[in-house]
Amino acid sequence: MNLSTRHITTIALCTAVICILAQFSIPLPFTPVPLTGQIIGIFLAGALLGSKKGALAVLAYLLLGTAGLPVFAAARGGIQVLAGPTGGYLIGFVPGTYILGKLVEKKRENASSRLMIGMIACLAFSYLLGGLHLGLVMNFNLTQVLLTGILPYLPLDILKIVITLPLIKGIHRQFKAINLQSGL
Repeated sequence: MNLSTRHITTIALCTAVICILAQFSIPLPFTPVPLTGQIIGIFLAGALLGSKKGALAVLAYLLLGTAGLPVFAAARGGIQVLAGPTGGYLIGFVPGTYILGKLVEKKRENASSRLMIGMIACLAFSYLLGGLHLGLVMNFNLTQVLLTGILPYLPLDILKIVITLPLIKGIHRQFKAINLQSGL
């Protein structure tokens, strides 16, 4: 993968957006998993940067947080966050972003459908790895994982997909105007 200065800048920008959106965090009393805005940044990274560059933006986010910078939800950082109850969701962002990026890199037909399917797949990877990790760390059974780590978030995350779809399309038009490649 050949990275130009322009692409490194857009990767860094997407990483910064993820860091900022993670701070929109609302703790819920019945679960260690907060509501956050970071999935919107994850969607942006995969859809606008494609599979490899989008995954790099997410990896940069995880590395910053793991190094101790307060970029994870509620201004937390450190390896203990990845080892804690929410770590699986964060790790799930990487394959989710990659799959989203791969889907938008394909042919231009049905771009909106592929984008929506990609965002759903991205969310599914986060839920899958997040739910597995939550269950292991908290010693939860499947029902507890569903009730505390997936089902309460599903309606809002679907709304985030609906809101993010036109946002991505608008940003993509701007990328095209300044001659940056994007998956759409």
